[in-house]
Amino acid sequence: MAVLVADSLRRSFGGRVAVDGVGFSIGPGDTYGLLGPNGAGKTTTISMVCGLLRPDGGTVRVHDHEMRVTRCQAKAHLGLVPQEVALYEDLSGRENLELFGRLQGLGGRLLTQRVDEALELVGLVDRAADRVVEYSGGMKRRCNIGAALVHRPDLLILDEPTVGVDPQSRNAILAGIEELRGVGMAVLYTTHYMEEAQRLCERIGIMDQGVMVAEGTTAELVSLVGRHPVIRLSGDGPLDSFVKAALEVDGVVNASDHEGRADVVADVSAALLSHLLDLAERTGVRVGGVQVDAPDLEDVFLHLTGKALRD
Repeated sequence: MAVLVADSLRRSFGGRVAVDGVGFSIGPGDTYGLLGPNGAGKTTTISMVCGLLRPDGGTVRVHDHEMRVTRCQAKAHLGLVPQEVALYEDLSGRENLELFGRLQGLGGRLLTQRVDEALELVGLVDRAADRVVEYSGGMKRRCNIGAALVHRPDLLILDEPTVGVDPQSRNAILAGIEELRGVGMAVLYTTHYMEEAQRLCERIGIMDQGVMVAEGTTAELVSLVGRHPVIRLSGDGPLDSFVKAALEVDGVVNASDHEGRADVVADVSAALLSHLLDLAERTGVRVGGVQVDAPDLEDVFLHLTGKALRD
């Protein structure tokens, strides 16, 4: 059973349609990436999913509880990490987590246990007693994630959690999110970093101008680009002879030679790469290097929206 089901969400501001018919679902232990250029409607969608903004149409259900701005049943099942850090900087990291835990109804030994677990997960055990104002930007982000996790939500929503953080904190955040899969937590993740989406997300939805223009696994989305990978083989020798022979190989769509390089268009496999290297040796080519240029999510994004993800 899905943890989150968003169905046909719509929202307008004045005469401008911000979100128009967006829907998706997330199951237990799944990480769903919501991508889109600035102004695509991602933040408006997340605000409706969280019950912070009332939709003009459509529904959101969390564990079969309908999300309403004025009700708490569905909200009790989720944790939110907003774009801007939402912590009390005069309190310590531990005190912040204790406060948010109490707001979720935790207390006593259970609260202490959950705070300890959250601090461990986000890597702040050694700095738990320090005031948040003394934290680096990356540490504040990690503490904010801990505050969203302390009550063990079924759905964790992270809105660009690694923006402006140092590489160490970024790796800690990504590793922590990966760990949540093992405990069955559903995660809704937005990011401006394509490599994060490829690393974390089983399914990805791409929004543009308020609508969902594509949704699927990375492999399913990459197939929309409509081009094969290119094997770029650099080396010395009769590259024209190699290209002529490569064109006869099963699975090769096209091949061409350039100065010091041959490009082979094909569906890449280990067997095909091995065969091409053997073919290069038989045709007298001394191979200097092999590089595979395969379409990725960045290509998909440009193909669908005409923009780079960070635009």
